[in-house]
Amino acid sequence: MEAPVYVIRGHPSPVHSLHFYRSNSRLVSADADGWVVLWDIPIRRPVAVWRAHHAAVLGVADWDDSNIITHGRDNKIYVWQVRPEDEPSLDTRLPATSSSEHHRPPWLLHALDVNALNFCSFAICPGPSGNLDSPASRQLLLAVPSSKDPNAIDIYHLPSQTRSHAAVGQHLDFKTGMPMALRLFNVNSQLILLAGYESGHAIAFTLDPESNIWHTAYSSKPHSQPVLSLDYHPPSEPVALLTFYTSSADSIVAKHQIQLNTNPENPEASPPQTINTRHAGQQSLSLRSDGRIFATAGWDSRIRVYTAKNMKEVAVLKWHREGCYAVAFAKIFDRREGPPAGDGRSEEVVPANDTIATVSQQREHRTQQAHMLAAGSKDGRVSLWEIF
Repeated sequence: MEAPVYVIRGHPSPVHSLHFYRSNSRLVSADADGWVVLWDIPIRRPVAVWRAHHAAVLGVADWDDSNIITHGRDNKIYVWQVRPEDEPSLDTRLPATSSSEHHRPPWLLHALDVNALNFCSFAICPGPSGNLDSPASRQLLLAVPSSKDPNAIDIYHLPSQTRSHAAVGQHLDFKTGMPMALRLFNVNSQLILLAGYESGHAIAFTLDPESNIWHTAYSSKPHSQPVLSLDYHPPSEPVALLTFYTSSADSIVAKHQIQLNTNPENPEASPPQTINTRHAGQQSLSLRSDGRIFATAGWDSRIRVYTAKNMKEVAVLKWHREGCYAVAFAKIFDRREGPPAGDGRSEEVVPANDTIATVSQQREHRTQQAHMLAAGSKDGRVSLWEIF
């Protein structure tokens, strides 16, 4: 691919995090100076700009399409309310074109004091159901490096802002250093935490719901340098074979597989498959929602795309002249069905050649169906690519 389909300019400092949401119609970008920009992808324009942190933003995510979660190096995690009806009242002056920091921020819903000693961002998954004040759809579990033990992991519950699990991984009998990358998710009502460490270890923890004890379901050390990123594809039932991938400051990319339907104290796992890409420093590994390909952001300014099955390099995207730090895939929707119901967007898929459809509907339809990849660089720019 010779060039991106579009380049977004607006950040004056390196872009550290990217995230598509709301049926791919919105892209959140965050930079090293704490600025967050919410982009309307169909029209390629900002709809909200604010300085979320007074230090670099480590990660961003959405919560129910209406809230944005940001994690900064200032040891804070914030939850901002950015509903569609809130966008018209928010500031859209880009930090690259305005020196003023007096942007009106969105409504702040939650604030957590957390550990940002390393460069590890948070991980989230839907919270448990139960007789709490909020329904299950409005609950969230959030994993972050522990405030008391920098080598362990704490898990918080939102909206209560209480700590559900403390110091996960504290009792490992080998040295790992600090966690550098996290993923948290549920499989068949079993909570699973994936962690990549400073030592190069990749570890999977599973929670026993009866004893409320975390077990080490899998451990491997495929990397000689700190793990920079990891991602996974949700296992399909009833196979329950969990596959996840790790990248590092070294040139190795590793594929890990765990059989989940076994005793958590005696899991079945194969040795990791590894490839030497001969390109050190690939981070922000992101697996596309269909599980077929993944991409990495390279310190050498290249974005590399690999097949998930055998980790074969299938594309190298060359446009940025400085190192890349973040990549994010848009979600893949069934072309016949469109986005699922309940995501805040219209269920109707409007054909691109429908003369009755409005221009706005056609733009949104193209955005939902495009196989898009966003990449953020040290140059402050975000490139948008259409991937097979």
